Amino acid sequence: MKSWKLKEIVLMSLFAVVFGIVYLLFVHVGNIWSGFIGPIAYEWIFGIWFIVSIICMYIIRKPGAAVVSETIAAAIEVLLGNAVGPRLILSGVIQGLGAEAVFAATRYKRFDLWVLMLAGVGSSVFSFVYGYFLGGFAVYSTGYVALMLGIRIASGAMIAGIGGKAVADGLLATGSLRGYAIARSRKGEARA
Repeated sequence: MKSWKLKEIVLMSLFAVVFGIVYLLFVHVGNIWSGFIGPIAYEWIFGIWFIVSIICMYIIRKPGAAVVSETIAAAIEVLLGNAVGPRLILSGVIQGLGAEAVFAATRYKRFDLWVLMLAGVGSSVFSFVYGYFLGGFAVYSTGYVALMLGIRIASGAMIAGIGGKAVADGLLATGSLRGYAIARSRKGEARA
């Protein structure tokens, strides 16, 4: 993180705090919904728990932005009282690594919608593998587990990928992201 500017660290931290709060709120949404349809309820909204990694990487465009932002958000969620406790921080690291792996595969050079959606898918897959062993998914039928994974992948692609891009693009349109990599890339695209 030697190449990071202070404003990038501050912005990432701000997003992590905001989404740490959002993440905790969505735990309660998931709890309510799972009372009606069972554990698969969380899969529909799982993408929200990956969104900060997509937003921060899309704006800052530096190695580590996805995993660090997701880890900080998880730590904030723990500090705010998530019942899972400190183990949740490891979940944040794993989710962030899933997104980070996709951006690393592009050498941190591509940030189009498809890459952002794939980053959401990466977080989905990494978190699902972790959750499979920790959450005892083996007790479910193979078809049910496959359905859970499919829904989580779709949620990661749509909520985190498409939603994350929409949030960042909305902020960019206000002019509040001037001086960040996302704004510099848009200027380069406009000149081309």
